[in-house]
Amino acid sequence: MKFAVIVFPGSNCDVDMYHAIADELGEEASYVRFDETSLEGFDAVLLPGGFSYGDYLRSGAIARFAPIMKEVIKAAEAGKPVLGVCNGFQILLEAGLLPGAMKRNDRLKFMCRPVELIVENNQTLFTNGYEKNEVITVPIAHGEGNYYCDEKTLKELEESNRIAFRYQSNPNGSVADIAGITNKEGNVLGMMPHPERAVDRLLGSNDGLKLFKSILHNWREAYVTQA
Repeated sequence: MKFAVIVFPGSNCDVDMYHAIADELGEEASYVRFDETSLEGFDAVLLPGGFSYGDYLRSGAIARFAPIMKEVIKAAEAGKPVLGVCNGFQILLEAGLLPGAMKRNDRLKFMCRPVELIVENNQTLFTNGYEKNEVITVPIAHGEGNYYCDEKTLKELEESNRIAFRYQSNPNGSVADIAGITNKEGNVLGMMPHPERAVDRLLGSNDGLKLFKSILHNWREAYVTQA
């Protein structure tokens, strides 16, 4: 399986993403610059964390118009796995691939520490390696991670089981303790916590590795079925 790690000006978690795929998962990964115009040959797309374009205007607001985003949207529409973490989640929201928006953290401070997440839905291609309601430890590192959506959207997310992760103890004020959501089709996941920083026990947790293994498992199952 071949993963594209998108690199925007200001990305700072692209190397972590690459390490999770190439070194821990043992799969092929390549960096793809923001100004590229093709994602041909890639099976999955990863949008890493960081401060794309310095977070000017709003987090992810400028990156959403980078040339590569047209191809990211095409990949999502084609059903390929698309994962956006932290700033990547913000970019997916700005691009309209996921509903809602990000606000400043409740305490208006940057937060960087491990948090506990509850696996709300383990039936997605990103979470099938977890147990339902499993509690995992994954670090956060954000200043604008306060997820917001209106009541209608929240109802839709809950009724369609699109909330993948919730915070066990909400660190930033996100509505309904939401830490990660998927699109209607289930192939796009945005989450604020960093699973790529939790792939080795030496880092304090390897709970994030199951997410990447879930993507690989789903892809292999789909490949076998098609074959």
